[in-house]
Amino acid sequence: MLSFESDYIEGAHPEILRRLTETNFEQLSGYGADPYTQSAKEKIAAACNLPLATENTKGAQIVFLTGGTQTNQIVIDTMLHQYEGVVSAQTGHVSVHEAGAIEYTGRKVLPLPSHDGKIDAAELTQYLADFFADGNHEHMVFPGMMYISHPTEYGTLYTKAELTAIADICHKYNIPLFMDGARLGYGLASRHTDLTLQDIARFCDVFYIGGTKVGALCGEAVVYTHSNMPAHFDNLIKKHGALLAKGRLLGIQFDTLFTDNLYFAVSQNAIDRAEELKKVFAQKGYQFYLDSPTNQQFVILENKKMAQLQTQVRFSFWEKFDDSHTVVRFATSWATTAEQVQQLATLL
Repeated sequence: MLSFESDYIEGAHPEILRRLTETNFEQLSGYGADPYTQSAKEKIAAACNLPLATENTKGAQIVFLTGGTQTNQIVIDTMLHQYEGVVSAQTGHVSVHEAGAIEYTGRKVLPLPSHDGKIDAAELTQYLADFFADGNHEHMVFPGMMYISHPTEYGTLYTKAELTAIADICHKYNIPLFMDGARLGYGLASRHTDLTLQDIARFCDVFYIGGTKVGALCGEAVVYTHSNMPAHFDNLIKKHGALLAKGRLLGIQFDTLFTDNLYFAVSQNAIDRAEELKKVFAQKGYQFYLDSPTNQQFVILENKKMAQLQTQVRFSFWEKFDDSHTVVRFATSWATTAEQVQQLATLL
């Protein structure tokens, strides 16, 4: 069965498996207190053009968590006050596809209109202005954080101008800007982006570099950009049941991904294969739901055609289009091959 179901259907890059095997019998301290985790932090900070924070120097504070939902929930829950919620696009991952994980901690997701997955800076400004102008706002959930994802749920990207505008608004209202980077590598590799990792580190208060979907077995690297990590963060992670005793497993993976630009190289493969995929669908007359510049491609299929194709290819249901058509997602990954794209073309 040919599969374009998601970007985490393969295991891990062979170099990661090699390094995990090579270091397997080393006796290392747990909870990330090992030299590989420290090396990974140093490499990521350098890639972000940030100093690594010390007791006497402000800079990047980096922690590794196992998956995206744990990361989103822990970052949001630990940075918000009891009276605050998190602002997100209606289509944002924390609003739609995380089973209410944010609300489970007692935090409310405050939705804004979505424009192909993105929020509009002018609408964010109006929302915040209206909230604080409301004479009853003490009886309401305060907007305490801005959540965005890059790429978005629809594979779209923020421009540098858009991210700058959102960051300026967040700073004006003194609320942190949090970027979900589960697929960040694919956003950075896109031919249509003008944002760099250094830009993101400059504009965001906290973001994460996704590994689960970009070459790792599992893992996300959370970057607090200016020594703003919540106090006693390991303690808080453990309270959420997400502190990995064998922290080396995450440290070794990210140390490998950030050696010799491997993270960016494997991300580029997904974009190259996605561009080939787009050409295949376009040449065969299929209609796209929107123009995605990253590794997720959204195609409108007639329902009978969809059922027929599902017998030979795995892809993801996305949303109903009308009574006889469905929007589906085809995703490429760091491991997708040109041969697999050609096999799909033959089937179509």
